[in-house]
Amino acid sequence: MRKLNTQDFRVATRTTSREINKHIALNLIREQPISRVALAARMGVQRSVVSLLINELIAEKLIYEGGNERTLGRGPKPTLLFVKTQNRLAIAIDVRFTKSYLMLSDFSGRQIALETFDTIFSPSELIKELASRVRKLLQAHKNAGTCEGIGLAAPGIVEHRTGRILHAPMMGWRNVDLLDDLAAQTGLPVAIESAPKACAMAQIWLSGNNATADALNFAYVMISDGVGVGAVTNGELLRGHDNAAGEFGHTPLNIDGPRCLCGLSGCWEAYTSNLATLSRYLGRTLSRTSLKNSLDTAERMLTIAEVINRAREGDPRAVMAVQTTARYIGLGLGTIVAAINPARIYIGGEITAAWDFIEDTVRTALVERTLTEAAARTPIEITDVEYPRLRGAVALVAAPTYALPRVA
Repeated sequence: MRKLNTQDFRVATRTTSREINKHIALNLIREQPISRVALAARMGVQRSVVSLLINELIAEKLIYEGGNERTLGRGPKPTLLFVKTQNRLAIAIDVRFTKSYLMLSDFSGRQIALETFDTIFSPSELIKELASRVRKLLQAHKNAGTCEGIGLAAPGIVEHRTGRILHAPMMGWRNVDLLDDLAAQTGLPVAIESAPKACAMAQIWLSGNNATADALNFAYVMISDGVGVGAVTNGELLRGHDNAAGEFGHTPLNIDGPRCLCGLSGCWEAYTSNLATLSRYLGRTLSRTSLKNSLDTAERMLTIAEVINRAREGDPRAVMAVQTTARYIGLGLGTIVAAINPARIYIGGEITAAWDFIEDTVRTALVERTLTEAAARTPIEITDVEYPRLRGAVALVAAPTYALPRVA
């Protein structure tokens, strides 16, 4: 049951029921191509009702009619309906501490072009660089379709309504506004979200897993330069009062533990991020700039992938570093399970390349921190998407097309 917010509500109009039914039809077509007859049966409405909805969706250029359905009987084959994604484009941006990525994609998340460059820490200079690259990318692919917006997966905590980055410890940013200037310099609408929440959005809208309970209640854990969680309950992203929900990376495993980049001590991120694993392997505490500025070339080039390879080859320090990170990952997942009871946990990030090597350690630690057998059996799935944060940025642009309108 949801209580009505009397300060923020939307009154139903004469067209509300049709809009809801139209979005239901659109999402059923997204699930798999379907004929008008089958769609009417699936929705439990008359064919004439479905025809009205389909005609509107076609007129709005959201769907199209294509090939025929295979049937065993004789006679005409039903024509299938498809969601139109190929020539509806989005620019996806992923800003990280070391590198930034731009991808031109269609609404299904299919990559058309990809660029990368060293991240610029000055917000104004970063916007200038991004805007220039966006213009060039669109010009180079001007025949691919129409770009409908820019999605940006940002580090740190993002204020959902304004797109302002409230705090990004890795970048040294507080109260940084990228949205307005980037929109002004590109002439495109811009949506900004924290990277873990963007990844959760991609899992909702681009994974093709729409019909299962897992698609409605899950946690997406991103373990990379930082650690964050996008939590989804009842099909909606959990935001909290100030859009800060899901900051499990900064819940303490030990208040007397190592200092985190956020300024607190003992955060889950301080035990499990890429920087934490590299620090553990090298036997000393690393700052966000110490590796970059190191005089030791081999040390400066060291990556999580290399540490994982050394662990597989039996390097004792690498095995210790990776397995210790795995144990802390499992302990932190126990907190997530206790807090939101997800149907499934998805994990993305570089450390997942070692999943076959660390899975038992992660699951053993998770069991230690759960209170029921059902909680201990919470499924964990590794996402094998190459650029999950970029797909999340695409979802920021594409999702509003498919989301149900809010009523009351």
